[in-house]
Amino acid sequence: MATRQQERDRARRRYEKRQAVLTQRDSDRARMQRLLAVIGTVVVVVGLAAIVGLKLASTPQPGTVSSATPTATASRALAEGCTEPPAPLGTAATLTLPDKKTAAGKTFIATMTTNCGDIVVTLDGAKAPQAVASFLQLAQNDYWVNSPCHRLTQTTGLKVLQCGDPTGTGTGGPGYGFAVENPPASGAYPRGTLAMARTSDAQKGNGGQFFIVYGDSSLPDPAGYTIFGTVTQGLDIVDRVAARGVASGSAGPDDGAPAAPISILRVSVTEKKA
Repeated sequence: MATRQQERDRARRRYEKRQAVLTQRDSDRARMQRLLAVIGTVVVVVGLAAIVGLKLASTPQPGTVSSATPTATASRALAEGCTEPPAPLGTAATLTLPDKKTAAGKTFIATMTTNCGDIVVTLDGAKAPQAVASFLQLAQNDYWVNSPCHRLTQTTGLKVLQCGDPTGTGTGGPGYGFAVENPPASGAYPRGTLAMARTSDAQKGNGGQFFIVYGDSSLPDPAGYTIFGTVTQGLDIVDRVAARGVASGSAGPDDGAPAAPISILRVSVTEKKA
């Protein structure tokens, strides 16, 4: 039979063992709380970095016509002769670059029907066969249905309306790219010029976005931008939109979403016969 001292010793050992378990549990809990705090801090920092990076990536550099988009949050008033544009479809596409031979040496007439009226352009397949072949394919595939013109520039020497992204974000593309064609050696883009917008990659940065020059402009980029057509009708529509200026809430006062919204509803193209 155990003595009273032995009973006390066993009781003390049980107590010490239980205390050790409780101490370990408290230690583990504290360590987990510290770990969660560190993880929370990292998530916040990464989130902030991502937001800043996105903002920088979506901000256009002065003097360029890229696929970047200045965003605007303020409500926008319609220009004279315009109706309320439809909501963008919100999707781009995944297509294959067409053979430039389909447009080489040919001239086409394209009608861009917008919520402000028709803009008619002549497409020069002799000087920019790849850009024109791409334009034909995208028009035939209804790529630009309900597509907003997402950017207006009014800087000194750069007056363009940029369109061609069906997502309305300025980052959408058709799933392919191609190189610059027919850039002006002088860097001059006269009023009425139709040219391709592109990324910084002159070899494959062209896609589905383009710009209409409504005022004589100069783009000194050595690689230049593809001139593939000329506006023959409807440039007054662009003038009316440009007269309303850039929407408040844009990246800058003279480069951002147009204050008066304009969207391409559909595009039709026919070959011009000699």
